[in-house]
Amino acid sequence: MQNLYCISGLGADERVFQYLNLSFAKPVFINWINPLPGESLQAYATQLREKFIREEDPLILGLSLGGMLAVEIAKQLPKATVTIISSAKTKYELPFYWRIFKRVPVYKIITYGLVKQTLTIQEYFLGASSPVSRQYEKTVVNKTDMHFYKWAIGAIVSWKNKIAPPNVFHIHGSKDRLLPLRFVKAGCIINNGGHLMILENAGEISPVLKQGFTVKNKFDELNLAL
Repeated sequence: MQNLYCISGLGADERVFQYLNLSFAKPVFINWINPLPGESLQAYATQLREKFIREEDPLILGLSLGGMLAVEIAKQLPKATVTIISSAKTKYELPFYWRIFKRVPVYKIITYGLVKQTLTIQEYFLGASSPVSRQYEKTVVNKTDMHFYKWAIGAIVSWKNKIAPPNVFHIHGSKDRLLPLRFVKAGCIINNGGHLMILENAGEISPVLKQGFTVKNKFDELNLAL
């Protein structure tokens, strides 16, 4: 059974994948490592690949921030089969209004207290509408690493990638408020899926993952809207 390398989103860990049926592979959950000061997403992705991914043709699943990192790894490993969920393949798929944080980097002065106080706002943009996703988001906030949080935001808004690798398949939700669908081109659209649809719509996402990863490089034949 082949390894499936799973890279979670900002502040998340392996629990975010718990409702997916990944029985077709052996999930390997990649842990975050400390980023270097000012390190780019591309450089950080190289760190993750060198530390955790040994194959030349791995299966990789990335969520949100993890999806962007998976894209960078896909560029380095053209034989990899990569799927990203609730993410972006290039800087052009990030909302244009995020650029204000590059020009006015207020995220650098965000405190843990402010992150905790804005939980309700975060739940809105993440689409945390069920008890499961709300409880998960509270857990994530309580474990927030502010150093990593600030680095990640800075790296995302400074992301320079212009290439959507052909070995990357994109699953996105129609009601993603954090990364609105109108900015991205996805191969599979989950109807009414929010940014945390990996928790709330796992039953719809799982068969897409199984079909695409089991028949490698056949995601392009799915082109589904669920």
